[in-house]
Amino acid sequence: MATPPRTSQPRRPSATPRTSTRPAPQASTPTRPGGLATRFKLEKAFKAESPNFYLLAGVTLFTVILGLIMVLSASAVDSFLQDGGFFSGFFKQAIAAFVALPLMLGISRLPLVFFRKWANIALFITIGLQLLVFTPLGVESGGNRNWLDVGIQFQPSEMIKLTIAVWLGVNLPAIIDRVGPYSFRIFGGIFPVYIAMFVVLLGQDLGTVIILFAIVLGCLAFSGVAGRMIGVPMVLGAVGVLFMALISPNRMARIMSFLNENCTDYTNACWQPLHGKWALANGGIFGVGLGQSKAKWSWLPAADNDYIFAIIGEELGMIGCMVVIALFVTLAVAFVRIIRQAQDPLVRIVTGGIMIWIVGQAFVNIGVVVGVLPVLGVPLPLLSSGGSALIMTLLAIGVVLSFTKDEKPIKRTRSRSQPRTQNRTKTPQARTRQPQSGRS
Repeated sequence: MATPPRTSQPRRPSATPRTSTRPAPQASTPTRPGGLATRFKLEKAFKAESPNFYLLAGVTLFTVILGLIMVLSASAVDSFLQDGGFFSGFFKQAIAAFVALPLMLGISRLPLVFFRKWANIALFITIGLQLLVFTPLGVESGGNRNWLDVGIQFQPSEMIKLTIAVWLGVNLPAIIDRVGPYSFRIFGGIFPVYIAMFVVLLGQDLGTVIILFAIVLGCLAFSGVAGRMIGVPMVLGAVGVLFMALISPNRMARIMSFLNENCTDYTNACWQPLHGKWALANGGIFGVGLGQSKAKWSWLPAADNDYIFAIIGEELGMIGCMVVIALFVTLAVAFVRIIRQAQDPLVRIVTGGIMIWIVGQAFVNIGVVVGVLPVLGVPLPLLSSGGSALIMTLLAIGVVLSFTKDEKPIKRTRSRSQPRTQNRTKTPQARTRQPQSGRS
């Protein structure tokens, strides 16, 4: 049967017009508060412009963690005898660390203008707090009246360490510009620093005064003054320390026990240094194991504070001691790198003073424990127990971290856009003969 022919019928118009398959551009909607915008702002705020930030912050964090572990081990026995719990000393140190670490990061975002604005006020506030130790709020410990008790106990002298370094960084460049780097009138321009050191000395804390004096010398050394300007205060400082030792029977006993190889006052002046050395000797190379120290069982006074390095040597051995020394050497390297890349004299002076404070105090403490220095009563920074010392040390490191934003970029010897073959002479092997025109 034949099929009917197909007839072409006109197409009916579509009910809906054809649209492009491409999605229509969407209008940009504002980002919700607290969403991506906030996250990007936080990432930008804590983005460091220099690897020195990560080096200094990383070494500091590792040292604080190691210090918490060693404080837990070294303070367990004394905490149990005093409070009936093994962890009270550790909890105090841990709370100080958890308070100070966020503050350190917060200070690391401050601009230089902040320190210039508040340096003078901060120094006089800390001097006023130090004077309060001579009121009923003051507390005496170990023959030193250097503590305040306002519900919590803290040392105003630890604050003075930081404020002196910042004050000198702000004011020394102007003083040097006014009187010149070779004039002894520089020492007249830093008179507020003498007041701060004097009020600490009134509390009989000679060890802290020595550290303050070292901070001043460090700031002077990195300020660009002449070398003789540093030699004169060093001589005067040595004479002052000798005078303070002569008028104190306790200090003279410690110095004489240090000078005497065969210590006779075993139960008094020689007890602590001898047991510190015995703890180090007991540790050997690999140590007796974490938490297994015998010296901390009431044999070694201040085991979790001034003599924590002896506990580190006993429990972690010579390897643990070398790790601690390497950490402070790395801190010094980070400080020096920041000083070398600094554009502002404030950065050089403050960083130099803080470096002498932290690294110098660490090696003074280690020198006391191993017996190359007499007992001075200074803790090991970032490792010894003591909330105010830990907080102020971390705040000082936060100040140095804030300086990494103003570092100058490292000069490169060759630009990336410059081709690698430019300015290179061709060697005889690189020269090739051009083919002759008639050669096949």
